Amino acid sequence: MIELEVYAAGVRTLEKILELDHELESVPGLRYKVDSNHDIVYLEFEEPTLTVQEIRGIFRKLSLEARIVGSIPLELNPKSKTQPLRAY
Repeated sequence: MIELEVYAAGVRTLEKILELDHELESVPGLRYKVDSNHDIVYLEFEEPTLTVQEIRGIFRKLSLEARIVGSIPLELNPKSKTQPLRAY
């Protein structure tokens, strides 16, 4: 289980909650709930189906700024295509 907590000011309005529901309903293995009193969205993934950048993109599409609360699970960070240089 991968958990992520997102603060997004303005997500407490019914319009934004419905828009977010529309965006997130198609993500497989994702469960979420909105704490409308505190503008917090709790996300639970069965497996990493989205990256943090994709999650932020969904919120940005709804004119919301997603701020991750706490540490970002390693599984949700995109894999780098570059390799670090090694000293020989």
